[in-house]
Amino acid sequence: MFQVGDKVVVKHTNDEGEVIDIINEKMVMLEVRGVKFPAYTDQLEFPYFKRFMEQKKTPAPQPKKYIDEVRTEKKTIAQKIADGVSLSFIPVMVSDEFGDDVVEELKIHLVNRTHKDYHFTYQLHYVGKEGFILKNTIKSFEDFYIHDIDFESLNDSPSFTVEFALVKPEKNKAPYFETHLKLKPKQVFNRISDLQRKGEGVFSYKLMEEYPDKKEEETIDMSVLSKSGYKIYDLAQTRQHIEQAKSIIDLHIEVLAPDYDRMSAIESLALQLKTFEKYLDLAIFHHLPSMVVIHGVGSGKLRDEIHEILRTKSEVRTFVNQYHPSFGYGATEIYFGK
Repeated sequence: MFQVGDKVVVKHTNDEGEVIDIINEKMVMLEVRGVKFPAYTDQLEFPYFKRFMEQKKTPAPQPKKYIDEVRTEKKTIAQKIADGVSLSFIPVMVSDEFGDDVVEELKIHLVNRTHKDYHFTYQLHYVGKEGFILKNTIKSFEDFYIHDIDFESLNDSPSFTVEFALVKPEKNKAPYFETHLKLKPKQVFNRISDLQRKGEGVFSYKLMEEYPDKKEEETIDMSVLSKSGYKIYDLAQTRQHIEQAKSIIDLHIEVLAPDYDRMSAIESLALQLKTFEKYLDLAIFHHLPSMVVIHGVGSGKLRDEIHEILRTKSEVRTFVNQYHPSFGYGATEIYFGK
């Protein structure tokens, strides 16, 4: 009746699986969601029988609905308990052709549960496509709706950077605070499954417990440094004593190290990344509007490591790895500024 490769449905649980082996006339080996187990053939049926019966009772398509009611931006809070600032995600559900609820998109809110108002800069970064940036202000104990993202975009490695600054600066508080969040698809899938099981409607990631204090500045006795042989420069003249930045930096290992053929792959990568970070810092220090880093194509490891570093730099406005007439796909263009 059944053959290896057949898609089947377990009658008692409605789980769909695949026949991977025939044990005997009455039993087959079944795989369901990565789990293999034997099953009697009279406990199985072909999925099209199940779907044919369900078509007769499938309800009309429903409009978009939320797992839970979406919060308003200025929802009244009965008891103000300060527990930090979070980024909250509300899954938006739609019904597929079989009447099952599936996640179509995520609504993103910035949730302020502190007694302070903040200016914030929110940035969403993707690998290989344009992201999103928003600057605004969030008040104490306010929920701020930011935007929606497609659920499928989780496959593009989204990462979030949020920078905060006090609306009313305080002398003992830091001038700004920056935090980062990177979503992994598997973790998000698990969080949504937990929501559905518990009947809840939102999952959150804490960005900040409380706004940080200003770090105490350490004083250094310059005369001691001078006597020890260190060169001491006037702060106003610092820039002229620092190496100049380069708008184009070539990271090919044969350019960086004459004896590169004696180096291991790990040593070569370490040197390339160290050189890149040096010239990236110089470009930022000297306020270059942009720079190009030539990393080659190869396996893509060096390019990926460079892109990870760029995502952590608030001074980097955007970067792109696209076809360039001079470098093909072997270079990334970096643009600085807020």
